[in-house]
Amino acid sequence: MWTYQHQHFSVHQLPALNDNYIYLIQDHNSDMVAVVDPADAAPVVQACDQLQISLTHILNTHHHWDHTDGNKPLKSRFSATVIAAENDAARIPEIDTAVSEVSEILLGSLNVKIIDVPGHTVGHIAYLIDDALFCGDTLFGGGCGRLFEGTPEQMWNSLTKLAALPDETKVYCAHEYTLANLRFARGIDPDNDHLITRISSDTQKRMQQLPTIPSTIGMEKKTNPFLRPLNDDFCRLYAERQGISHSPIHLFSHLRASKDKI
Repeated sequence: MWTYQHQHFSVHQLPALNDNYIYLIQDHNSDMVAVVDPADAAPVVQACDQLQISLTHILNTHHHWDHTDGNKPLKSRFSATVIAAENDAARIPEIDTAVSEVSEILLGSLNVKIIDVPGHTVGHIAYLIDDALFCGDTLFGGGCGRLFEGTPEQMWNSLTKLAALPDETKVYCAHEYTLANLRFARGIDPDNDHLITRISSDTQKRMQQLPTIPSTIGMEKKTNPFLRPLNDDFCRLYAERQGISHSPIHLFSHLRASKDKI
């Protein structure tokens, strides 16, 4: 477990399954404790026992089993309230509260902003609390989620929403995919000095069995190939090499299709 301090809350990062991350959000000013995307109940229970806290809320970003399998046992053990996307309500186990981008949520003393980010799934949402973004499988360290249900246009719109957040926003995504994503990035953006530096830094972290997550929105804009179409110079160079339109959505679609072939 790794812990990160924000002004009004702590984030406890729990490794789960092969490469998942589960997050406990502990409010500094109340007894509110929320878990984001509990792939497995066991590490959550262990962390709550260790920290001597009790879970009050379960936040799901989307319906996939490796984000929701802990819902039922955790709700049963802690009587926690399950919050998830209105557009995914029928597929979320044990859901109590359905939310969307127009919803206003107060958890303890924390204001939670919901961001609709379809693409990976049609009902995917992200949770923004102050400077912490919990984005599930929409934005990864150096990557983005596969388009299992949505369209390239939906995913590109979702990614541009997240990229518009302040650069210092911490990106708490749900998987440790960073090094594999950065290997792909190096192949399509070989002269990016920010990317070369990040590969070195994140490789050292993994060699020490440390997480590469959280990253930041600023870092993702500089190094993540699926946000690089926001950069005009990248668009021009990549489009010329590939012989495609230099519009950001065309570049994103081409990049996503290329990554899917690996």
